[in-house]
Amino acid sequence: MVKKISNKQQLQISKKKDQILDNFYNNVSDLSNGIVACRFGNQVDLITDDFQTVRCSVRRTVKSITTGDNVLWHEDAANSEFKGIVEIVKPRTSELHRPDFYDGLKPIAANITRIFIVSSIKPELSTNIIDRYLIACEETKIRPVIVINKIDLLTDNEREVLKSDLKFYNDLGYDTYFVSTVNGDGISELKEAFMDQFSVIVGQSGVGKSSLLNTLIGTNTAYTNSISETSNLGQHTTTSSRLYFLNDSTKIIDSPGVREFGLWHFSADTIARNYREFRIYLGTCKFKDCKHINEIGCSIKEAVEEGKINKVRYENYLKILSSNELVLKKNKTRRANNNKR
Repeated sequence: MVKKISNKQQLQISKKKDQILDNFYNNVSDLSNGIVACRFGNQVDLITDDFQTVRCSVRRTVKSITTGDNVLWHEDAANSEFKGIVEIVKPRTSELHRPDFYDGLKPIAANITRIFIVSSIKPELSTNIIDRYLIACEETKIRPVIVINKIDLLTDNEREVLKSDLKFYNDLGYDTYFVSTVNGDGISELKEAFMDQFSVIVGQSGVGKSSLLNTLIGTNTAYTNSISETSNLGQHTTTSSRLYFLNDSTKIIDSPGVREFGLWHFSADTIARNYREFRIYLGTCKFKDCKHINEIGCSIKEAVEEGKINKVRYENYLKILSSNELVLKKNKTRRANNNKR
């Protein structure tokens, strides 16, 4: 019978492994430090310690690499196409990823300390997308910040109504900023939230993530685009995650826009657990396996009816579960069809 390793033993093994890796990194004289600024297939742009940008190929033994990764690399004088080769990716302190049917979980950004979730009233304010990212933030233990952009398109009265409608996020402890890159409203306060952090900006296509980044940095570094006039949907501007420096201690990753941020790799229990307001009710439902949908004696549903849980948040929870079920069903059908071929 295989003896189970205790949590204490696992912690000791992990600590010993980190010490071995640290000693290895510190004693590799011919390798230099770098941070991944952008990835292009099996190539990356690195930012060196002296803030130079170098294009490198990635060693085949490197299994996973993404923007924000700390790496060890060396120059390759024999290669005229690339400046060097990435040999090692250092352990990540955090990562944000999304599910992919073909590649499993794909990392979007590594070693980040904050996730700025950007939405706007145009193309459409989506609390569902916000809640999806909040679930990911809760699961990864990375601090989220909610940013509502393009408030210059609202009248003063409409702004107050919007702030009132979204007050439940503040009540849950989520920092929320209302900003405009057109007239600068709220930008200085938001910029303070980025300072001395390693952040990633996420959100739907067309909400103004790249414009926001340009406003924060003060240059037209990130490519921007407008809303499609035919579909009224955001157009994809950023095609891959890219790292920018606001100053020596402030790094920002601009990520590609999405139409929907998938959570189908999370179970219903995981999703419920990562709703902050659900936690005090979990385990108090009549049935142990309650999914908080239409079961009798559900504490979550009762809290919604009593106004203790925001109805919009609960409806988003139901939509996420329904969406996950549809995606998983489609994936199962796709696999079955592939096996028949």
